[in-house]
Amino acid sequence: MTTPVTRRRTVTARIDDADAVGSAPAPAAYTATVYMNTHRDNFDGYEPHHPLAAATRPDGTPLRLVFRASDRIRSHEAAAEATFEVGNHQGADDNGQRWPGNIRSVSVGDVIKITGPDARTVHLRVDSYGFSPVPEPTTLVPLTDPRTTHRD
Repeated sequence: MTTPVTRRRTVTARIDDADAVGSAPAPAAYTATVYMNTHRDNFDGYEPHHPLAAATRPDGTPLRLVFRASDRIRSHEAAAEATFEVGNHQGADDNGQRWPGNIRSVSVGDVIKITGPDARTVHLRVDSYGFSPVPEPTTLVPLTDPRTTHRD
């Protein structure tokens, strides 16, 4: 003889997860934001009191360049070098984004903020040759008209 058993109802839901088995994780990447030095002596290099303005898209959102970690991009400094190249109209980032024509080129005295795949963020000053680490800038101003800063 059989005895009826009542089973609890269960609900099954599908959860999309980037870390699910069989899905590829997002590639490790470096993200760069350029802060344009708007001080009148910006070519003399960046000083902590100099006002900086983030390079922005036409809609006012910050322009962020992305470089996937690779044999070429293995450090914050390498990502800064790639940012400098894009910022001087020498190609595009890894998403195909080019430097806007209405914003001056990246120059000595600017600061590049790089966030790496390890979530560590560094700020690098553009020097005459290479880059130097600097503390996080505190004097940020809006980039009201990118043409009012110097153009090279």
